[in-house]
Amino acid sequence: MADDSGLRPGLVVASFGRHCLVESDDGERRICHPRGKKAQAVVGDRVQWRSSHDEGTIESVDARRNLFHRQDEVRTKSFAANLDQVLLLIAAEPEFSEHQLSRALIAAEAEHITPLIALNKSDLVEPFERAWTRLLPYQQMGYGVLPLSLRLSQEVDREHLLSHLRGKTTLVLGPSGAGKSTLINLLVPGALAQTGEISRALNSGRHTTTSTTWYWMDADRSTALIDSPGFQEFGLQHIPPMALAGLMRDLRPHLGECRFSNCTHTHEPGCGVIAAVIHAESPNPVTTNRYRIYTELFEELSQPPRY
Repeated sequence: MADDSGLRPGLVVASFGRHCLVESDDGERRICHPRGKKAQAVVGDRVQWRSSHDEGTIESVDARRNLFHRQDEVRTKSFAANLDQVLLLIAAEPEFSEHQLSRALIAAEAEHITPLIALNKSDLVEPFERAWTRLLPYQQMGYGVLPLSLRLSQEVDREHLLSHLRGKTTLVLGPSGAGKSTLINLLVPGALAQTGEISRALNSGRHTTTSTTWYWMDADRSTALIDSPGFQEFGLQHIPPMALAGLMRDLRPHLGECRFSNCTHTHEPGCGVIAAVIHAESPNPVTTNRYRIYTELFEELSQPPRY
């Protein structure tokens, strides 16, 4: 409902370039364009917009609870805002990158968004067992890890996953080839057709997929999935290097055990993190692989910017 100034509240459900698709509280959807930099919106944003002929203009973006994004040296890529959780979909085959998984988990921790890991292709017995073993440290850290077989569309897997999604807004994230499109279409029948309609609306008939798309999973519009493009790189340039250890759940318990308050956990004597790597039998162990990921990320984030 519009106020006296003609402003109406809405939800951004798709975006491409400078165009957005905004859904009003009554379910009506309209193409909108931001009015100035302060009106730049991403999927999941609540906005105030004004009707203009058969389209509209976004006048302002409401305060966000969070913004899930990645950043490299060149640009920032915002996925979505106001999330309850991020579903990180990986596959047993081809072998997933633990480095990329860790980066996505760190980005979620930085925005206080709950991550949920789903491992696809449980029907491939030996590759799945190897991948599941690699994920045991993440289960020990307290991350939810779910088995999936999207190829077999097992009902038990689907119901288990749905129990984690109901009543929440979830961003589905994963590398190309992990089965993200299959998952979306399994949980949201007709999603492909809906994506085609949105693409044609936002691009004046050109068949270009939107960068990120919101799907309602129920008639009450209480449960939502957000599809995002596959990625091969996940930059964390927005994370200060000294904040990195605090965003890694296995390192975090040891941060108060260091001799020096400004410890980088890379070489200092009396470092609690290094001690946890050496003593694998400790209550909160840090594996050598996870520590290697930390040191490589710390070095990457400590590099001076290249112009």
